[in-house]
Amino acid sequence: MIKKSFAFVFTTILFFSVFPAQAKINIPGADGSDGALQITMTTEVDLSEAVTGNWDDNNSANSGKGIYDPQKWAVVFKYDSVYIDAGSILSFKNHPSRAPVVWLVNGDVTINGTLSLNGEGYQNPPKNAEPGPGGFRGGIGRYKTIINGAGFGPGGGNPTGDFGYGGSYGTQAVGSNLKYGNQSLIPLIGGSGGGTDSECSKSGGAGGGAILIACQNTLIVNGIIQTNGGSPGDVGDCEPAGGSGGGVRLVAEILSGSGSINAIGGIGYKNAGMGLIRIERVVNDNNLEVVPGPSVINLSSDSTAIIWPPDNAPKVKIISIGDKNAPEDPRSSFGTYGADVALPEVSSTQIVVETTNVEEASQVVVRVTPRFNANFSIVSAVVESIESEDPLIIRWVADLPVNVGYSAVQVKVIRP
Repeated sequence: MIKKSFAFVFTTILFFSVFPAQAKINIPGADGSDGALQITMTTEVDLSEAVTGNWDDNNSANSGKGIYDPQKWAVVFKYDSVYIDAGSILSFKNHPSRAPVVWLVNGDVTINGTLSLNGEGYQNPPKNAEPGPGGFRGGIGRYKTIINGAGFGPGGGNPTGDFGYGGSYGTQAVGSNLKYGNQSLIPLIGGSGGGTDSECSKSGGAGGGAILIACQNTLIVNGIIQTNGGSPGDVGDCEPAGGSGGGVRLVAEILSGSGSINAIGGIGYKNAGMGLIRIERVVNDNNLEVVPGPSVINLSSDSTAIIWPPDNAPKVKIISIGDKNAPEDPRSSFGTYGADVALPEVSSTQIVVETTNVEEASQVVVRVTPRFNANFSIVSAVVESIESEDPLIIRWVADLPVNVGYSAVQVKVIRP
């Protein structure tokens, strides 16, 4: 008998359709030239090591140290990915300009530890409390013949004979200036410093810093992101105030995690204002605790992140003080690098301010904050000339009070 064997072949037929790959958000400049950031122990990044250049330059030759762009006033890192291990703290030593931090990431960001841009608490004179990157210093305490000063920044708290006022930012501080900044956090800016009382030898707390994390893939926060203002704490008979909270802006394809994001004002005799938090994402997969409550934007997958103000955005800059031209890159420091502008001993001087794409009906306000021995002064500028109609460029002038020693000068526009 001849046996025959038969092979049975079973064929599975699969029916499938082809769908186009989902586009991811586009992060301009995210070329990965700063490599991967891996933090497995407590680490301080020295922002002064950043090379000065254009933010979108390839940074392979200076990989990991970032680029400081004075035109954008930011230290920019372009990472492949970011990982902060649980139990680790990543903080920053300020760039001389005290510019904020920008991360442009073409991979994933995982924060299981702590990312800190907090402002310092009180400091002994003659030192001012140092802010987080993008923030502003606290007012100096009494020292020998030096009487205390106000906190720095657009919302720096003023000093009085009895106590200092807290710095303000996204919310008004107790007894301090009105809030400033905008919910979009474009441009990126941090919190202001607190003042202290005239008999106190401790500084006010400094403002929290500011950071933008723009992530093309998944941003996971199971740890903490914090840009809190400095808290002077209990310093005996002194009554210094806290610095205001800073700014956090997150942009991601997917936002995930169950950690926390804080931009809280510092605690002092007069508490400081809260900062600002902005969240922009395509997919929301998080259970984050966010204080103060954020502004939230839903993105589409083909979105391009807005990193900087557009070219036609309103702009303001100081042209000159007295007969001295203002530098393009103000140092934001006292003494270490010399003054940006040195004036003779006079009681007042003229400042010239230039605005672009700002309506003539706007209010241009100049704030002068002496380092010590005087409170800050605020003056309004008036139109001197219209330099151009398209774009609209206006020159404004104001008379500033002048004090002996170092002073910080800032200008802001309040649009109608």
